[in-house]
Amino acid sequence: MLSKRQIYLLDPQKYPPEVIAVAFAKTSRSPESFQQIADELTDEKSAQFHEKWVVGYGHSSVAEHAVLHIAAENISRLAVECLESNRLASYTEKSTRYQKWDPENFHIPEELEGHKLESRYIETCRLLFSTYATAMEKVKILAEQDEPLREGESEALRQNRIRSKSADVCRYLLPAAALANVGMTINARALEHAITKMLSNPLAEVRAMGEEIKSTAKGEVPTLVKYADADPSFQEIEDCFHGGQAKEDLQPGEDQDWCRLIRYDPNAEEMILSAFLYKYSGISLSQAAEKVRILTPTEKTNFLDKIFINQNRHLSLPRELEYARYTFDLILDQGAYFELKRHRMMTQTAQPLGISLGYTLPRWISLAGLEKEYRTAMETAEGTYRAISNEIPCVAGYIVPNAYRRRLLVDFNLRSGMHMLSLRSAPNAHFSMRRAARRMVDEIRNVQPWLSKYYKFDSSETWQSIENAFFTEA
Repeated sequence: MLSKRQIYLLDPQKYPPEVIAVAFAKTSRSPESFQQIADELTDEKSAQFHEKWVVGYGHSSVAEHAVLHIAAENISRLAVECLESNRLASYTEKSTRYQKWDPENFHIPEELEGHKLESRYIETCRLLFSTYATAMEKVKILAEQDEPLREGESEALRQNRIRSKSADVCRYLLPAAALANVGMTINARALEHAITKMLSNPLAEVRAMGEEIKSTAKGEVPTLVKYADADPSFQEIEDCFHGGQAKEDLQPGEDQDWCRLIRYDPNAEEMILSAFLYKYSGISLSQAAEKVRILTPTEKTNFLDKIFINQNRHLSLPRELEYARYTFDLILDQGAYFELKRHRMMTQTAQPLGISLGYTLPRWISLAGLEKEYRTAMETAEGTYRAISNEIPCVAGYIVPNAYRRRLLVDFNLRSGMHMLSLRSAPNAHFSMRRAARRMVDEIRNVQPWLSKYYKFDSSETWQSIENAFFTEA
């Protein structure tokens, strides 16, 4: 008798995550259903299984079936960077675009408690937040003039648009010390690595967060995270490449172009078409490449049109586009970096948050008559940063506002890149990240004109027009 297909959920309210992980793992050697396997398991049996196979024999993929939903509240945005640096997890965080931030909502580092610079740090945070609050009120007046009530729109919806537009501008004043809430969904294998990174971090806040997350997770996956511990190699690597030199002593260099495409595949078009031909023809890649080489330009375009035919934000492009890669060296303000870092399928290497590359000045701050107050807040933060950096370098980043720029090396494939660039160049994207996305598209188009027709953006907007419209100093 043929077995009937069955698809069902293993209810996480009925089975602990470690039990679910074992139930899935055992199916490779057991003819029983997942439900039967799970019903026969206990917490003790599951722990024994994980001790033997995951810990003892290194079958870590089993731990990927144990999934946790972790709520982290009131952690600094500097700590959020470490938490969200793990690719194989999902995050949702408190937005600087859609919420107004409370004036006392900032982290005071343990390293500064009782230190001679503690009061200066607190005063600087309060100045940044008070300037932010003042700016929100004054920029709101401009936003109200710029956002009339639309036909059929309620006043409540209009006020939401006004608040968002004001926050987009004023968020540049918020320091990395600002407290946020983050929801994280992650499997136990990735969580173990995340905890290790947190426990190895130089910041006391991040280490404490790692300990609390480990303690909380042990209630659900006691075996799978109990061996997560600090790894001295993280610090050893930093010491090796840093060479003991203070970060702000390093010169930023003469190359200040904020967006440079430094590596790409000049044969991307042929590689993509060869990969598709390889997939469906049964021939070798070299044979497929030879067939692609003799295609006419029209034939190549026809094939590419078929590949991109379903291009929209709700459908994924084919994975064969991943054979084309791009590497960019960027200088972005901290606010824009926080938007870009959410795209975790790319490889990102960010330099530490600092003040050496200067800060961004949004045009509406100038139009609201707040440029003097804004610059005073930035210069105060910069002075406090330098003072703290001389004493406790790793802590200085907390005081840096979103306006300050940082270097970022990013590498992505064409498939994930088109998704990211499309999303971040949309009209509802923040203007700073929209400017960056448009510039990156232009850089790719310059070296691969054949891709131009597949980047479908509003042609009335360019990165230059965004810069002119939204920035006094970009």
